[in-house]
Amino acid sequence: MSIKFSELKDSLGSVFAFIVLPLAALTGYLIFYKVLGNPTNFEASNPDNQPLEGNYLGTIYKGGPIVILLIGYQITLLAYTIERFITLLLAKGRSNNRKFILNIKELFKKEDFDAISKACDQQKGSLANVVKNGLNAYGSTLDRKDISDEKKSDLVEKEIEEATHLEIPILNNNMIVISTLASISTLTGLLGTVTGMIVAFASLARVGAPDAVGLASGISQALVTTALGISTAAIAIVVYNYFTNQIDNVTYAIDEAKFSIVQNFKQNLRQSENAA
Repeated sequence: MSIKFSELKDSLGSVFAFIVLPLAALTGYLIFYKVLGNPTNFEASNPDNQPLEGNYLGTIYKGGPIVILLIGYQITLLAYTIERFITLLLAKGRSNNRKFILNIKELFKKEDFDAISKACDQQKGSLANVVKNGLNAYGSTLDRKDISDEKKSDLVEKEIEEATHLEIPILNNNMIVISTLASISTLTGLLGTVTGMIVAFASLARVGAPDAVGLASGISQALVTTALGISTAAIAIVVYNYFTNQIDNVTYAIDEAKFSIVQNFKQNLRQSENAA
């Protein structure tokens, strides 16, 4: 069964826009209060008390409600990472794109268009879609007598460009979400730290006496959000760069196929003119 990437894009976009983000926020809320805020993580089984020694869940809970946002970011990043991985895996096709390009070039030299069409059906993916559109334009334009050779080349190139413009947005879809998470995670973590330190120093001011232990504890808990934010941003940057590299590889293969098809078409036109 052939997969239509435009349909895949629409369905995934709808799911992620209306389900994943609210679900991530809800999951973050439940994890914060039910897991991190579980009474067993604190002294005297009271979340208002200090976390038990060595209990990291309770320590993270003391980072405050902003931790909910950061957990939501992490869940969202995980969901979009899976979505991008699946989409790009499908877009790359079933076999190595480099081998597919070399095979297509050889088949074009032999003018074995049926074999090219079958190879595209077997390969699937963005590259195969572009090649097949180029092949269709190639076959329907080559023998036309009502237009000039220059116009024929322009038509073939235009068809390939249109097919490429349909595929590229699918490859880049939702990448903006990952890059945004990489940017705002650190800022959100810093916001949590700043607000936590404000609370810590305000408490110290109300007491009116130096309390180094209490102040250190408050600052330590405030820094939890920075740690969560930086770790989330670091993972998001790695994921974004990995997917960008994968997209560039597919785009390069498409450009190579496009150039090969157009050059082969022009060569055939020149041979036809010489034969005439």
